[in-house]
Amino acid sequence: MINKRIEDIQKLMLNSDLDMYYVTTSDYHNSEYLGEYFKTREFLTGFTGSQGTVVISRDAAYLWVDGRYFIQAENQLKGTCIQLMKMGQEGVPKISDFISNNIKGNLGLDGKCSNIEFVNELKSKGIKVIDIDIVSDLWNERPKMADSKVYDLDVKYSGKTRNNKILELLDNLNGNIHIINALDEICWLLNIRADDIAHTPVVLSYMVIEQDNINLFIDKNKLDEDIEETLLNAGVLIKDYNYFYDYLSTITKKTILLDFRKNNYASYAKLIENNELIDFKSPIDLAKAIKNSTEIENIKNAHIKDGIAMVNFIYSLKHQNDGKIDEYEVSEMVAKERIQNGAIDLSFSTIAAYKENAAMMHYTASKDNAKKIDGNGLLLVDSGGHYLEGTTDITRTILIGEASKRQRKLYTKVLKSNIDLASAKFLYGCSGLSLDILARNPIWQMDLDYQCGTGHGVGYLLGVHEGPQAFRWRKSPLRNEDQVLEDGMIITDEPGIYLQDELGIRIENELLCKKGNKNEYGQFMEFEEITYCPFDRDLIDAKYLNKDEIKHLNNYNKKVYSTLKNYLLKDVRKWLKKECEEI
Repeated sequence: MINKRIEDIQKLMLNSDLDMYYVTTSDYHNSEYLGEYFKTREFLTGFTGSQGTVVISRDAAYLWVDGRYFIQAENQLKGTCIQLMKMGQEGVPKISDFISNNIKGNLGLDGKCSNIEFVNELKSKGIKVIDIDIVSDLWNERPKMADSKVYDLDVKYSGKTRNNKILELLDNLNGNIHIINALDEICWLLNIRADDIAHTPVVLSYMVIEQDNINLFIDKNKLDEDIEETLLNAGVLIKDYNYFYDYLSTITKKTILLDFRKNNYASYAKLIENNELIDFKSPIDLAKAIKNSTEIENIKNAHIKDGIAMVNFIYSLKHQNDGKIDEYEVSEMVAKERIQNGAIDLSFSTIAAYKENAAMMHYTASKDNAKKIDGNGLLLVDSGGHYLEGTTDITRTILIGEASKRQRKLYTKVLKSNIDLASAKFLYGCSGLSLDILARNPIWQMDLDYQCGTGHGVGYLLGVHEGPQAFRWRKSPLRNEDQVLEDGMIITDEPGIYLQDELGIRIENELLCKKGNKNEYGQFMEFEEITYCPFDRDLIDAKYLNKDEIKHLNNYNKKVYSTLKNYLLKDVRKWLKKECEEI
């Protein structure tokens, strides 16, 4: 079926005078996760990962994925004509370089699903780009666009009114027009949420902000009368979602600010001939990443609820597992606990991966294809929830049965990595690039690595992955790893070890970046762990931890127990107390 689809695309390319066709993982808004309507790359390749780019020539097809998906992509591409390209590996070219070195004619792509920066890079290499969607011609049963209802996020959760947010944004624009394409930025600015993308509470929309007009382009059927009136009272004019590109054509002789990495090429093409376009990083990106005091208090409460859910889940798993439960049922168990403790949704599809499946960083079990949790092995559970009080993301690796000495060593090394980063003190001005090695060093010392970042920002009832802050050891052209870590930012700490066909270990907590002491050397910064859940005591071999790390671990366990004990049933509380005893 996949090979037939590639052949059909190649026939359409021939009819459209295209030498290559480019499809990335994106919707019209450069979202990380997609609604079903936009899963074009998955439709063409069968690869289900959250990121990946396919390039199809007249006689071949190639799929680029990052290190999170090497194993998964190898498995899902078996039997197809698609060649896997492992990004960042020796000998694997950048996508733009591959296209420029191999193309002999025109390149086709959907301009609404391709960002400005990438298309302009291709054009700078002398490539003629044709904005054309040919996939829709063969996707006969394409799903409909999402149609969820918008709801209001009360100021008791957001901590700031939409009117104040809008005024602060206008102060940064100096009278210029600003086009916002990113769904999380629009929802944050307007204090609205919806469910147009699974586990990402946003609504498909665009914004054009002018000094006298704030235009929201949205399907009006998604707004009830109260929400529409609330937005109008804040000075927001409601226009139809599909009118956006026609509206852009009416703008002339203006200076327009838009982010070339987030906005799509189709909007750029509508504006470029008659206006001055400036590549502009939206101030919303940083503003929503720095949580206000109300958000921080709420988020800590969300993590208490999440900690209760996780502790109840792990207790049930440890005490009721009889070898009959499988990975899919594990994911159902943890989801049920979250909903019972106040979550309104999951923050992403749960990763419950046992033994060798855990070596695939973003493995997802299905109901019909899930491994039984029996025998001796390690179960990796990466999960999270959306609460009105905030969003959570946590990973625990759980021992099933007995552990080998090697498993305990590897687990403790990952725990050491997690602690070393969480306990960091650093001068203001450091970025994730400055600190990533604290987590990676214990693993590098074993000549191992994890081929992904160490941490990412987390949105407030928005995307579980939020920029611009991140922990990474090297800079890439599409990210902002040099973003300074600010007071109020939340970022994950999630080192790991992944050994193909054997195991995967990841330990993840969320950290709140906050100010420490200030003296003649400057402002010192530190982290507060806001995830409340013990690490698996049976997997810890204390000889691999130094005294400071053991002290940090004991203090963390003490905080976990004191925070959660009064919310737990007697038997669970007794188990948690034992798990949190000093080492």
